Amino acid sequence: MNFITTLLGNLNYGTILFLMLLESTVVPVPSEFVVTPAAYHAASGQLDVWLVILFATIGADLGATINYVVALYVGRPVIYKFANSKWGKMCLLNQEKVEKSERYFDEHGIVATLTGRLIPGIRHLISIPAGLARMHYGKFLLYTTIGAGCWHAILAGLGWYLHTIVPEDQLNDKISEYAEYIKLIILALVIVGIIWFVVKTYLKKKKTT
Repeated sequence: MNFITTLLGNLNYGTILFLMLLESTVVPVPSEFVVTPAAYHAASGQLDVWLVILFATIGADLGATINYVVALYVGRPVIYKFANSKWGKMCLLNQEKVEKSERYFDEHGIVATLTGRLIPGIRHLISIPAGLARMHYGKFLLYTTIGAGCWHAILAGLGWYLHTIVPEDQLNDKISEYAEYIKLIILALVIVGIIWFVVKTYLKKKKTT
């Protein structure tokens, strides 16, 4: 954890990519404390905000791909065994959380890979049921990229805004304070995403009838 703390204190495009890769596997790295501070620094000219979003999303894609491939090849029993192990608990995992992500995937289908990237507690695990279900990798990567990109854009927007109202030594406190607002934005985006998918599916079926 000291290693991660050091990286959080030295944000650049490489550390952003690496930390978001970890966050999209099973390592408990809070993305709001990576992308938001990075965008805060971008607002002062230290980084480019679009590259912050890009590298964060590439990292998320890489981490999600690791989960997808592991789930695809090792199967549910091994995933559950790891989640219930000492190492799994160190990563704040348990079987219940994995099962929750599977239920969300089963209930929402392919679109869950997109919307799941926006939901805390589901975001870093949604790639596991996608792998277990042998979802087409191209579709998985597309929806993961869109979902992760939207999430990182929200965090980057928050960081850019906070640069105008708080000094850097108060940044982390403000990020925690704005967490509820972020959840509301996420909920709105998830609803929009589900509506979009349902409408698209309905129109596609209507054309074929």
